[in-house]
Amino acid sequence: MIEGTAPARPVSYDKKVGLVLQGGGALGSYQAGVYEALASSDYAPDWVAGISIGAINAAIIAGNAPKDRLDRLRSFWEEITAPTRLWPQSTGALATWQRWTSAAMAIAFGQPGFFNPQPQTWVPSDERVSFYSTSALRGTLERLVDFDRINAGGEVRLSVGAVDVETGDFTYFDSREMAISASHVMASGALPPGFPPIEIEGKLYWDGGLFSNTPLQYMVDYYPRRSRVIFQVDLFPAHARHRPINLDEVYEREKDIRYSSRTRLATNTLRDRHDIRHAINELHNLLPPEIARTEQAKRLYEHGCVTTLDIVQLIYRPDDPQGSLKDFEFSRPTMDLRWQQGLADARTTLQASPWLAPMPSELGVRVFDVVHDILVGTSTFAEKRVSARVPANATGQ
Repeated sequence: MIEGTAPARPVSYDKKVGLVLQGGGALGSYQAGVYEALASSDYAPDWVAGISIGAINAAIIAGNAPKDRLDRLRSFWEEITAPTRLWPQSTGALATWQRWTSAAMAIAFGQPGFFNPQPQTWVPSDERVSFYSTSALRGTLERLVDFDRINAGGEVRLSVGAVDVETGDFTYFDSREMAISASHVMASGALPPGFPPIEIEGKLYWDGGLFSNTPLQYMVDYYPRRSRVIFQVDLFPAHARHRPINLDEVYEREKDIRYSSRTRLATNTLRDRHDIRHAINELHNLLPPEIARTEQAKRLYEHGCVTTLDIVQLIYRPDDPQGSLKDFEFSRPTMDLRWQQGLADARTTLQASPWLAPMPSELGVRVFDVVHDILVGTSTFAEKRVSARVPANATGQ
């Protein structure tokens, strides 16, 4: 961790703050740790967009008063990890055993307040469309999220993404455009065939991660566009910290590449597209008046944009391999570690605050990954990050 405190946000840095939360099941407690750091900084978000587990975290953030958000996030993650609350923090073979046992328990019994197994009939007449029921999640969301607050236009705008089962079209449910309910959040996390589709106004929806596992594009492209600093919290790392040495680690690495590559492609495409928008605007300003007034120039100008964006990546990078089942490994010790890592990584990033450097005039978008830069440039990063983690009893966690 970088020693010291985060620099104060200058008044001149007037960009709005967005938070985008990727899907990733049990890995999502990392996002809660990131939010804890942002909540106590000068960069509390005014817009949160999420997919799958990110949609659940986003709804809890948007659907509560600022003073209650961390408590509600903690309540959610403690409830769904309650069966393993007495497990000790461990390392080595015991930690591996705990991870596998926790994942097996989730498969066999579900998670309280989240999902439960459907009766298994295994006959040709079986009309089930999922292995689990998510009715428990509806009750959890309605208890922990004040949807009236979201729909009244509270401090935080909420957007969650889902896929239309019949058309395959991607849809965002946005509190600025419609009334949001628990069903919209559940639809964003309805990953088949584990979870059933959710019906909304006669249409069936599945997990938005089937189409895109990050809501960054929606926040960047939403019109009218605004200059923003966007904290993009991803749960699958593109860069490996270890080479796979067994089949389980091979499966884990394959999953990391599959999800992170889609996110990386989306980020790179958005950066290039917005830089082009910025260049179009600059070029239009240089045109002689007689050319600027032509229909061709006007059509070109419609594609331009004067806004600038800072995209700050925070990516869950565990210190050790966690296995192919890590995204449904809901043990309490692992949840706490992920939360603390998110908190530490976000604090390190805030202390660096590279987005406060002047924006080069030729750019429309900058992308920062402070933790990655430290990892590739400093061999003692692991020790620094461990020192950044706050003991659970020091924060009520």
